[in-house]
Amino acid sequence: MAQFRLLFSLLSLTLPPLFISGVSSGTFTLLNNCDHPVWPGILSNAGISQLSTTGFVLQTGQSKSVNTPSNWGGRMWGRTHCAQNQSTGEFSCVTGDCGTGKIECAGNNALPPATLFEITLDGYGGLAFYDVSLVDGYNLPMLVVPQGGTGGNCTTTGCSTDLNGLCPSELSVTDSKGDGIVACKSACEKFGSSEYCCSGAYATPNTCKPSSYSELFKRACPLAYSYAYDDKTSTFTCAGGADYLITFCPSPSTSQKSSSGSQTPVTPDSAATATPNSPSYIDSTMVYEGALDSSSASSLSSSPSTFLHVFRSHPVAGAVAIVSALWRLMMTHPF
Repeated sequence: MAQFRLLFSLLSLTLPPLFISGVSSGTFTLLNNCDHPVWPGILSNAGISQLSTTGFVLQTGQSKSVNTPSNWGGRMWGRTHCAQNQSTGEFSCVTGDCGTGKIECAGNNALPPATLFEITLDGYGGLAFYDVSLVDGYNLPMLVVPQGGTGGNCTTTGCSTDLNGLCPSELSVTDSKGDGIVACKSACEKFGSSEYCCSGAYATPNTCKPSSYSELFKRACPLAYSYAYDDKTSTFTCAGGADYLITFCPSPSTSQKSSSGSQTPVTPDSAATATPNSPSYIDSTMVYEGALDSSSASSLSSSPSTFLHVFRSHPVAGAVAIVSALWRLMMTHPF
């Protein structure tokens, strides 16, 4: 009985901070610094209501602010080379299309390849967890700058390098209208093998290692996710209710330059011989949850990597971990 009283006493001290996050609603400002229009798309995580706007157009130099509730989590991306069919009225994009036939994505995911900004505002410990991901490929340079948040890891992230210019020919996506390379596929999307997709026998951090292709992405964009378990150098956190500025095609003065310092095309072989930042695959302070939702099932079927690229846990995961640890401690060291 004394053990149970101690357990409940400890829980009364540990659980409230986990559930009272103090996170305020977030404001996301999306800015188009490209020399062409960009159509941002927005998708909420599973179990979270879609925002009032899930797609719109930004002309060059335009920006738009989107407000979210404090418990929001989801992803944002840019669509390019979009047009409306004059006969059918159907809207579609060459890259990042969400398949609704309209500007609004309305709960649909981006079809890869697409550069993704992912965030969970009410993550473990009341922190916002965010990243820029190339796991589903790349279509646009993107820079994310937190504004007003606190913490040593509350900092700029993104991929400002033009990966389309560095993309190996076997991964490149071209526009039938003659616009050249418009996107760069991930190796998982292109080849579909378990080794590249971190699935099957390669579904753990110990068995799924960086490939020559993901290392190519990592060298060019060292702060962005390059494959499913690229966590230590690619996940960022903010406390204090930060707002976020997401810039498409950031200018050189505000962008993170390629770690190689060169725009010379890179080959997988040369990337494999380089020494990229060595990722630590699982952060033991996080519990990983599959970022799946029924609305994106069609795009997931063509992108197995999406099954493994995950969002961070909610406070309840931390509570469960603490309860489990305390229980094991009391069972092995009874009073």
